[in-house]
Amino acid sequence: MVIIIILIIYFFKYSVLLRQNLSRTQGYQGQHREILILADRKCMATESVYGQLTRCQVAVQKHEMMRPSNSVQLLVLCEDHRNAMIKHQCCPGCGFFCRAGTFMECQPDVSISHRFHRACASVLKGQSFCPHCGEEASKAMEVTIAKADTTSTVPQTLTQGPATPGAPEGKADTTTGSCITHALLPVDGIDPNFKMETQNKRTPLHAAAEAGFAEICHVLIQAGANLSMCDEDQRTPLMEACENNHMETVRYLMRAGASTRHRDVEGFTCLHLAAKSGHYKIVEHLLSTGLVDIDCQDDGGWTAIIWATEYKHLDQVKLLLRNGADISIRDKEENICLHWAAFSGSVEIAELLLDAHSDLHAVNIHGDSPLHIAARENRMECVTLFLSRGADIFLKNREGESPLDCSSPNSRAWGALQANKRSKEAKNINSRSIHSDIARGHERVPIPCVNAVDSEPCPNGYKYIPESCFTCPMNVDRNITRLQYCVCKEDCSTSICMCGQLSLRCWYDKAGRLLPEFNQEQPPLIFECNHACSCWRTCKNRVVQNGMRIRLQLFRTSKKGWGVRTLQDIPNGTFISEYVGEIITEMEAQTRNNDTYLFTLDDKVGNQYCIDARFYGNISRFFNHMCEPNLFACRVFTTHQDLRFPHIAFFACENIKAGEELGFHYGDTFWTVKNKAFSCECGSSKCMYSSAAMTSLQADSTPEDQQQPSALPDTSSPTRPSSPS
Repeated sequence: MVIIIILIIYFFKYSVLLRQNLSRTQGYQGQHREILILADRKCMATESVYGQLTRCQVAVQKHEMMRPSNSVQLLVLCEDHRNAMIKHQCCPGCGFFCRAGTFMECQPDVSISHRFHRACASVLKGQSFCPHCGEEASKAMEVTIAKADTTSTVPQTLTQGPATPGAPEGKADTTTGSCITHALLPVDGIDPNFKMETQNKRTPLHAAAEAGFAEICHVLIQAGANLSMCDEDQRTPLMEACENNHMETVRYLMRAGASTRHRDVEGFTCLHLAAKSGHYKIVEHLLSTGLVDIDCQDDGGWTAIIWATEYKHLDQVKLLLRNGADISIRDKEENICLHWAAFSGSVEIAELLLDAHSDLHAVNIHGDSPLHIAARENRMECVTLFLSRGADIFLKNREGESPLDCSSPNSRAWGALQANKRSKEAKNINSRSIHSDIARGHERVPIPCVNAVDSEPCPNGYKYIPESCFTCPMNVDRNITRLQYCVCKEDCSTSICMCGQLSLRCWYDKAGRLLPEFNQEQPPLIFECNHACSCWRTCKNRVVQNGMRIRLQLFRTSKKGWGVRTLQDIPNGTFISEYVGEIITEMEAQTRNNDTYLFTLDDKVGNQYCIDARFYGNISRFFNHMCEPNLFACRVFTTHQDLRFPHIAFFACENIKAGEELGFHYGDTFWTVKNKAFSCECGSSKCMYSSAAMTSLQADSTPEDQQQPSALPDTSSPTRPSSPS
């Protein structure tokens, strides 16, 4: 409040001085503002021509800014006025070009002449000096210059009517330029960029922008106020105008060159502030300029659409969705937009997000799904919507709580969840749940086990582990000094990321999915960012190392023993899980009786290593063979770059619907070795290894074709059989 009062006094002093000096020209103040409005891509020169101020309208070729002195604003000029500036034909006091009319001319040298208005001379201790070079003004001569014919500009007259009353014909009213100049210069030693310590180090321009005083902003900028000056919270004047919904001021400041991408101490941009405050027109204008990043994340990981969602600004969410906002981006606690819609209880926004294919089963760092949050906050309408869209009422978070456990007993949400639970239990009475989580809490999401086929219990005889292990010494190079790393400061989204260059490029999009152009037939090696990198732990080049996010279920199949299916829709390119097991040498693999869970790590001959998931493994050991697979394997490096020991990561090679079984192609070598033991039961119309297909193949085989190859599988596939376990 104090700084606004000071600003008003500051502006009032200018106004009084302006009225005193313009007593002969009524209404000139409004014309003055019109003259000095910033032009977009046009010359900003203003000429004093026989008592009238005229504005150049020629398009500029160079965008470098010039000015005759620090007392006036920077100008973008056409070539003609750039040359005139170089020839000292622009008055340093008012910034107007002195090329037609009566002016003062100082000639410190026979080849140099400086033009300025008489009243714009510099004054020091009662003496006047040339504002160009500092020579005594008494040495300057008054000259009258005819209207120039050499200019290439077609000036547009901005003032109306004759020259200032009382001024001699053919002589410019130099006091006009003077009064404008003095109205824009600091009064009584006040600096337009001074910072008020008691007001969070804000400047007068901050206060004017916050209050929406566009005219005062204009005066301050003309007086030398810095558009990029920040207060103690690193807020700029434009950010103040955006947060307080002053459209005219926002437009003016942006035309004056204010940056829309600046971040404050919390990482907020202008778009964040406008979206959070619900200023639709400001958000719309910012997006229309193309100068903002719609998916920019602040320090908490929140984007503009997350802020709009939390504060229930429905129209803004629609606007941001139309402009391509990414609803799958996660904040620092791995919430997506739908989590925040559940938190705020905005069922309209939640429905919009679900219609835009938001992941209903996404879980945050605490294991909470949107249904967990809606239940905890007693958001009845959101609970009902999520249940109608198939939300899993039995999903448990990190604390082992289901959505029903999170709700307050006897609340409306609790009642809806209870009714849904009873309904699902009645429908699933024939599908026996035999384990709530085979991973025992070691994965980010639980993996239940069900059996609706027979009485077979949950598979055992192996140890579930989330990461591959060693049972004998392996010399893996984990020396951090030999890691290649990036020096990116944020999310590794640029081509300069060294880890991306190791992989040919960064192959993940912002949602952590492989790009459409990724070669799934011959996948390149992927090097994710590691602990030696300078980037954030949440950068987009970290996917496999973040572990499983997809909700899977181990189920009993009718013909293939155990299999794995998804409980949610999976988009193409999504990371599913890593093939985990015991890392052994090729020599050790040859000695093992059961080779059905082997997966080779490299295709090089000699010194080969394998993963054996027979005794130690994760959910991937249950993936069955498919002649038309929906998964493919890719080699990925995370915490080390020893090429002998890559992670084997499974990604979706197509869009997969909830309820579909997951599987990949085991490879031709596998079936050549195993076809006599069993046949494929994938059920595909293109199955090449069914009993009928294999019988036909054997009938057409030559003796050479019937030679048995090594039982060690292709590098792209394990030797997991597609037969009952």
